[in-house]
Amino acid sequence: MVTMLLTLQTPPFITPIIIALFLVLYSTTTCAATFSHPDFQHLDVKQTLSELSSDNLISPSAAESNVSEYQYEALHAETGGGKWKLKLIHRDKLVSLTSSTYENENEIESDRHYNRTNNSGHRTHSHLFHQRMKRDAQRVATLLSRLTNTTTTTKGSDTKYEVDDFGSDVVSGMNQGSGEYFIRIGVGSPARSQYVVIDSGSDIVWVQCQPCNQCYHQTDPVFDPAYSASYTGVSCSSAVCDRLENAGCHAGRCRYEVSYGDGSYTKGTLAIETLTLGRAVIKNVAIGCGHMNQGMFVGAAGLLGIGGGSMSFVGQLGGQTGGAFSYCLVSRGTDSPGSLEFGRGALPVGASWVPLVRNPRATSFYYIGLVGLGVGGVRIPISEDTFRLTDTGTGGVVMDTGTAVTRFPTAAYEAFRDAFIQQTGNLPRSSGVSIFDTCYDLYGFVSVRVPTISFYLSSGPILTLPARNFLIPVDDSGTFCFAFAPTPAELSIIGNIQQEGIQISFDGANGFVGFGPNVC
Repeated sequence: MVTMLLTLQTPPFITPIIIALFLVLYSTTTCAATFSHPDFQHLDVKQTLSELSSDNLISPSAAESNVSEYQYEALHAETGGGKWKLKLIHRDKLVSLTSSTYENENEIESDRHYNRTNNSGHRTHSHLFHQRMKRDAQRVATLLSRLTNTTTTTKGSDTKYEVDDFGSDVVSGMNQGSGEYFIRIGVGSPARSQYVVIDSGSDIVWVQCQPCNQCYHQTDPVFDPAYSASYTGVSCSSAVCDRLENAGCHAGRCRYEVSYGDGSYTKGTLAIETLTLGRAVIKNVAIGCGHMNQGMFVGAAGLLGIGGGSMSFVGQLGGQTGGAFSYCLVSRGTDSPGSLEFGRGALPVGASWVPLVRNPRATSFYYIGLVGLGVGGVRIPISEDTFRLTDTGTGGVVMDTGTAVTRFPTAAYEAFRDAFIQQTGNLPRSSGVSIFDTCYDLYGFVSVRVPTISFYLSSGPILTLPARNFLIPVDDSGTFCFAFAPTPAELSIIGNIQQEGIQISFDGANGFVGFGPNVC
């Protein structure tokens, strides 16, 4: 059972309501937030480990069949506000029979070793975990690099954080960790189905295109614009091309190029194309049509950026959705799908809403106001300034779908971790694993009692996480770790492990982010 406890903050467009998630109900007063919080909850160790053993990987073809049955449906609210719903699949649910799944030959050989040593013939949870943490470390390094390097742009004298073309940083699913969750969309007319990575920290939509001078392997056939009746190249003089920070021009056509320090890149032509989400057909979307691409995207055809910038998918939809979208990242070990929905109709009644924090120097990112951390119902003595976005654009707290593990500045993390250790002294400790320094040997336990973990949000709401979102298995033999990590930077990042199973909604037009009331 997923348990999420929320207090309420009511934006102007939401009627005060009490949230009940499954069997958990907490009350509030109309004015001040007065709550009774449970100090402890139980983690079902046996069930969590059994889910790992039954968490079978699926092939891309099987996933495609499953997706087509579920996702190609456009829903419309009775009020007239539409919503488009897509199925989210975590990358660890997909397995390819080709080397496209792997970062390099060493990883292929590593998996061959695992297959030889495991009767089940598939990668163990420990192997998947270590690969995920490797991607995660590289993802965080990329985000920190973006937010610590500044440059003066050619389109104004204001200092802005350095971003690549489209005001975004496309990151390789294997090398940079952006490729954690996938959706399936249609590209062109007639629509060609393609897997794309979703990334809340990117402001670009792109796919590999024919003629492909250099392309990595992907699950689906590479999109060929010659067979699309809706494909239109963008001229160098167009307003859309002018929105690129470093647009190029070749034979009168607008060119884009995004490159990275690790050698990954995508280069090609900016185009206007039609995208299909279920039965919803969205015309005139600016996409990058990549003719030269290098990097490992786990078989995905490209990337769907849902960041806060004008060139992201959300930004381009503009008035069609009011900047509104909602997602629910599926919890580990469950067969139920996650979801990604666009449109005003996707915003739930009964969510706990807090204001988004705008960073004009990094518009791609979704910042939230975090003011404190709690363990066992007790707020840890950490200064609110630790999490504050400064006037110069440093610090703050970003929500990111591509980062797995939540990071806090070192001093805050250590106080947070020490409070958790103090309240789990009855549990047998284990050595640290990967980026985690606080682990426990829970082999043989059916369930354990652990202190609650809470995020104190700006304007009053408190988000109390399910136990499975902060004490996670790192192998198949009962080793569980406290799923947070320190960072020497001022930036904090709320990762997807802590977001799992919780409906998270963004109302860009009104500047709010909502938590709950639904789970997945």
